[in-house]
Amino acid sequence: MKIEQYLLREGAGLQYVVVTHADMLVNHAAGFSDIKHRIAVNPQTTMAAFSMTKTLTAIAVLQLVDAQKIRLDDHISRYVTHPYDQNITIRQLLNHTAGIPNPLPLRWIHSTDEHVDFNENAALSKVLSENGDQKYAPGERYYYSNIGYWLLGGMVEKVTGEKYEQYMTRHIFQPLKLKPEELGFNIANIVNHAHGYLEKYSLMNAVKGFLLDDWIWQEYEDGWLRISDVYLNGPAFGGAIGSASAFGRILQDLLGEHSALLSDASLKLLFEQSENSVHEQIEMTLGWHVKEVSGIRYFYKEGGGTGFHAEMRIYPGKGIGSVVMVNQTNFNSTKFLNQLDAEWIR
Repeated sequence: MKIEQYLLREGAGLQYVVVTHADMLVNHAAGFSDIKHRIAVNPQTTMAAFSMTKTLTAIAVLQLVDAQKIRLDDHISRYVTHPYDQNITIRQLLNHTAGIPNPLPLRWIHSTDEHVDFNENAALSKVLSENGDQKYAPGERYYYSNIGYWLLGGMVEKVTGEKYEQYMTRHIFQPLKLKPEELGFNIANIVNHAHGYLEKYSLMNAVKGFLLDDWIWQEYEDGWLRISDVYLNGPAFGGAIGSASAFGRILQDLLGEHSALLSDASLKLLFEQSENSVHEQIEMTLGWHVKEVSGIRYFYKEGGGTGFHAEMRIYPGKGIGSVVMVNQTNFNSTKFLNQLDAEWIR
């Protein structure tokens, strides 16, 4: 399937990147970042990555292991306060086996006007107080949790003495020469940031009033409902904002024999499939989900929320990485990458 055919059917702005360690094979942009004013998406247009951020958080945690500031089997309660089983480890938060809840996070957002004075600690404390029940024993099973990665962000701050966003900039983005307008946790250039959209004739649009407050929704533009710019209350579980090409540069680093971000041991660990407490493999590493397509194993992280959807992948056996980012809420990134990546991994 050609990208243009997919866009014709979906009608969304899109970025698609394919990389090897040494080269960027594809850096494609199409559609509109602003539908009303017909402003085209370009390769530098930024979009919200949402849960793709979790893999970046995992890299930060493994950097702290490399620096011997933490150990993966440390109890997270050593660094942050939480209401769950006090034996939960950093490792279990990374691979989602901590057994803590995962309430719908759609309302864990705030407006751009609130961002400068936003109190993240108060927001997290409220979420923990409302969702304090342990779901499963630590290590028992895979159970995805945004709260778990929010706690990991707090641990990064406690150990380093830096705000999470500052640590990520200094230790992940800057070593790869990624500028704030390419990848960060703020909308660095509003002119080159895509508006998020929700398709007018969709189930989510019909029920949107039950999911989010009215201030989120703006006006319709050619069959698309424009969504206000937002920030997530917890940047560590989904706050990254950037372009597909910027995420592609992170994949390029991870595809190399040696990484600028991680030691060889931690790089290997990032791609090692995890187990639960009875030594059954789960479809997770310490930061990636694991799947196969056409018999080819790949590691991926998908993210989606108000107005955006994204997914990045690494096919280690092929030496290939790919990223797709769109500025619409409803998008089948799995189907898209399964079809478009086939040309590069066959």
